[in-house]
Amino acid sequence: MILNTGNRTDIPAFYSRWFWNRLKDGFAMARNPMATGRITKFRLDPEVVDVLSFCTKNPAPMLAEMARQKAAWEHSQQVDSSKAQTCDPAANDAGQNLFAFRQMWHVTITPYGRDIEPYVPPKEDVMQSFRQLAALVGPQCTAWRYDPVFLSETYDIDFHLRTFEEMAATLEGATHQCIISFIDLYEKTKRNFPEARRLAAEEEAILAEEIAKSGERHGMKIYACCEDKALTRYGIDVDGCMTKEGLESAFDITLDVPKGQQTSRPICKCLLGSDIGAYNTCGHGCRYCYANYDRRTVEINMAAHDPDSPLLVGWPQPEDIITDARQESYYSGQITMGI
Repeated sequence: MILNTGNRTDIPAFYSRWFWNRLKDGFAMARNPMATGRITKFRLDPEVVDVLSFCTKNPAPMLAEMARQKAAWEHSQQVDSSKAQTCDPAANDAGQNLFAFRQMWHVTITPYGRDIEPYVPPKEDVMQSFRQLAALVGPQCTAWRYDPVFLSETYDIDFHLRTFEEMAATLEGATHQCIISFIDLYEKTKRNFPEARRLAAEEEAILAEEIAKSGERHGMKIYACCEDKALTRYGIDVDGCMTKEGLESAFDITLDVPKGQQTSRPICKCLLGSDIGAYNTCGHGCRYCYANYDRRTVEINMAAHDPDSPLLVGWPQPEDIITDARQESYYSGQITMGI
């Protein structure tokens, strides 16, 4: 299975201690956002988790521990060379080491100021962290997200094209892919960011064409998630940002994903079904956010967080119904050799 951590919140930025505790205990729980009395328990085990996916605006809080765990993992492989030679992480003694898992990291780095992203670190800092992350997991396992894209008097087309080129140059070699998307006006977004507007088709076309050219100059394939299929004319892949094919390419494996496991959104093929995060818990305060209702709700939930709990917010209650997730490996055991 593909287990996600970042569709609902930013665990690396705000809850890294909780995540390490979950990894140590070998499981995490998540409340059903539509039926809050129901909880799903997920095993954190490479035998059933084929890819552990992260999505963050700030990986920095996890990097020191990741470096320590990577060193320990590499040492364990040297000690037991017979296990180190296998390409299947599940065949190794995983213990509680993150590097027993295949990891895919999506890091959102945008050029907006604190008027839009009040609590996000400066993009220069995040780009430096991104490069450190890529050195740990490999550039094939990192993706730069430049999204959402919107226009205003401050952030016009020229601003985006100039800034994207500068950022792509800085990130060159640390990733082979960049994902863009144009702002979607969810009801939460309209309430928290009323001046936002959807781009006109001709504006999207200008940005997409020039971003694709910039990406090519810096060794990055451009992907667009949930966007118009017409963007393919610029060489942009519009199938999705977390697809079976993308993961297979990143890890040189094949995955036998059951039908019905991809997103319910008909416009993309992303594998987004299982997530250990919780809505209304991200502290970045981005005005375009779809995952937070409002700042007060986030503050209440963050105050209820206990890094020792199996849940991101609060603890399981006696009346809760806890169900073990149905988890099975999709890994076929075949290596594609980069094909």
